[in-house]
Amino acid sequence: MQVSTNDFRKGMKIEVDGAPYAIVDFQHVKPGKGGAFVRTKLKHLRLGTVIDRTFRAEEKVPLVNFEEKRMQFLYRDDRFHFMDLETYDQIALSEDEVGDARQFLQENTEVEVLYVDGAPIGIELPNFVDLVVVKTEPGVRGDTASGGSKPATLETGAVVSVPLFINEGDVLRVDTRTGAYISRTAAAAGAG
Repeated sequence: MQVSTNDFRKGMKIEVDGAPYAIVDFQHVKPGKGGAFVRTKLKHLRLGTVIDRTFRAEEKVPLVNFEEKRMQFLYRDDRFHFMDLETYDQIALSEDEVGDARQFLQENTEVEVLYVDGAPIGIELPNFVDLVVVKTEPGVRGDTASGGSKPATLETGAVVSVPLFINEGDVLRVDTRTGAYISRTAAAAGAG
């Protein structure tokens, strides 16, 4: 199946030079002279690399034949193990296949596993996850929410920049798309 560049949407999965890509961003451009075109940012679904690509207006591009399956992350050894929530079948993905999502992946997290041509090639995390701070410098009395930031290591090993009042043991909401701290959802026991 093919799609016109006029119908591009963010997140749409297209084939470019035989490889599967997701549209990260796009812009329709109509210059004063010459034909209209569509400028895109595309993320390679297997490699995670991002490229810029320009298409002519109304150019036809093949859609990727893909399927998403809801799965639960079970555990990690030298690979990442997931279980299909409908069939209970298990699959194991490599670190490359999981990509940057591994920074926010904790046991029992439900994810969408992307299949292209019947083979799993990557995962999509929920937009927000709640993770415990396992290491950060202690906050100083009098620190306010607006006064500066410090690094904090989360239970998955990810390091995020947080306000000074965050302490070890706090539970934080993190945006998995940007890696940014959103809010504190629970304070550490005994913390103020």
